[in-house]
Amino acid sequence: MKAFMDRDFLLNTETAKTLYHEAAEACPIIDYHCHLSPREIYEDIRYDNITQVWLGGDHYKWRLMRSAGVPEKYITGDASDYEKFQKYAEVLGKAIGNPLYHWSHLELRRFFGYDGVLNKNTAEEVWKLANAKLQSEGYTSRGLIRMSNVDTICTTDDPIDSLEWHEKLAADGSFPVTVLPAWRPDKAMNIEKETWLDYLAQLEKAAGMKIQSFADLKRALRNRLDFFAAHGCTLSDHGLNYVMYAPASEEEVEAVFAARLQGILPSPQEEVIYKFAYMTFLATEYHDRSWVMQLHYGCRRDNNPTMFRQMGPDTGFDCVDNTAPSTQTAAFLGNLQDQGKLPKTILYSLNTNDNAAIDTILGCFQSDEAVGKIQHGSAWWFNDHFDGMSEQIKSLGNLGYLAGFVDMLTDSRSFLSYPRHEYFRRILCRIFGEWVENGFYPEDMDTLKEIVRDISYGNAKRYFNFAKK
Repeated sequence: MKAFMDRDFLLNTETAKTLYHEAAEACPIIDYHCHLSPREIYEDIRYDNITQVWLGGDHYKWRLMRSAGVPEKYITGDASDYEKFQKYAEVLGKAIGNPLYHWSHLELRRFFGYDGVLNKNTAEEVWKLANAKLQSEGYTSRGLIRMSNVDTICTTDDPIDSLEWHEKLAADGSFPVTVLPAWRPDKAMNIEKETWLDYLAQLEKAAGMKIQSFADLKRALRNRLDFFAAHGCTLSDHGLNYVMYAPASEEEVEAVFAARLQGILPSPQEEVIYKFAYMTFLATEYHDRSWVMQLHYGCRRDNNPTMFRQMGPDTGFDCVDNTAPSTQTAAFLGNLQDQGKLPKTILYSLNTNDNAAIDTILGCFQSDEAVGKIQHGSAWWFNDHFDGMSEQIKSLGNLGYLAGFVDMLTDSRSFLSYPRHEYFRRILCRIFGEWVENGFYPEDMDTLKEIVRDISYGNAKRYFNFAKK
C-alpha cells in the first residue's frame, strides 16, 4: 500500500516522478489571480494563530464545515479561535474525497513541518505546533510568500481603488516579490444591482468627473485604466454570469443608461445590451494597451438569501450555473476579432461541461500574436480538485495546445494557499507520465521537462509580460 502523501504523492510512474522533481518542483510561482490584501503584504502582518490565517475568509472550508452540520457559531460566529480550529479538524478528519483534505495537509507539511494527519485527536497538537511556528522568525505575510517561492502576485482591485499599498510595495526594495494590481470592474458593469448608482458616485470621485452618460462612463474608465497602467497593471478580470452578445446602437445603449440614472431598473434585454457594450468597450481598451482579459463565468452566486442578508457575498453560498452558451462566447470574441480588437483572453467556466466548447472556441481565434493567445483557464473554484484539473488538462491536450498553457492560480484569500500550485503540478506530471509510459508520447525527457517548466512558470511570465522586480 502506498504511504499517505509521501514525497511522490500523486506521482504514479517513474516518468511522473522525474518530471516533477527535476522540472516542476523548483519553478517559481506566478499567482496572476488571487484575493490577497496588498495592505497585509505591505504591513507584513503576523497572525496570532492558525485559525486567523487558515480559516478566516476561507469559504471553501466554511462550506465543508456547514455540510458536516457544524453550527455557524464555530464557522463565522463568536466561538473562540481554538474552538473553530478544533471543529475544522474534526470535519477534515472525515473529509475523504474532498480536495481540502489534500490542500490542508500539504499546507501543514510545507509551512509547519507537520507530517501527521489532522483530525479530532490531533487538533490540539497541531494547534500548538502551528501557533508556535507562526510566532517564529519569517512567519509573517511576506515570509509565507517567500517560503512558497513566489515570483509575482496579482491582487484583485476595483477601478476606484487608490492603489496606495501597491505604490508602497513597488517602492520597497526589501521585498523581492512583484505585487501588481489586476483590474476588476464588475461593479460598474452590474447595472441591474440596486447599489449601481451608489457605485457610480464613487467612480465619479475617483475619476474626478461627472458621469451623466455612457460616453462619460467610458471616459471615466479610461482615466482609471491609465491610473492602473501607471501602477504596472497588465491584466483585467471579470466575473460574469455568462458571456453575452447583444449588439445595439449607441443611442439604444445611452437610452438604457439614462433610464438607469433616473432609477429605472433595466429589463433583462436592456441589461444584456448594456453589458455587451460595456464589455466590448473594455475589451477594445485591453487590446490597445496589450493587456490580458480574463473572463470567469458559469457561476450562480448568493443562492441562500437568508445567509446573504446576514453575511453578504463570498461566504460560501454559490453554485455552478448551467448558463454559459458557447454561441454567445464565440460571437463576442468574433465581433472583437472582426474589429481587429481582440485582446489576449483567458476563458474560465465553472461548469465542466463547457471544457470542450472552450477548447474548440480557442482554436478559432489563435494567431502569432502570442503562444496560446486565447487560453482555457485552469480548473476554477469548485473544479480545482484532482478530477477537475485532470479533465481540464486532458481537454486542452485533446483539442488545443497544452504546451502553451499558462498554469494554475490560487484564487485565494490565504497566504497559506500556495501548495495548490504544487497539487496542480503533481497532477500535470502524473498525466504526462501516464501518456509516456502508455506509449502515447515518446520518452523525450528534454522536451517533456521544457513543457513542464513552461506550463509551471515560463508561459505565464511571457504571456503577461511580467518582469522580475
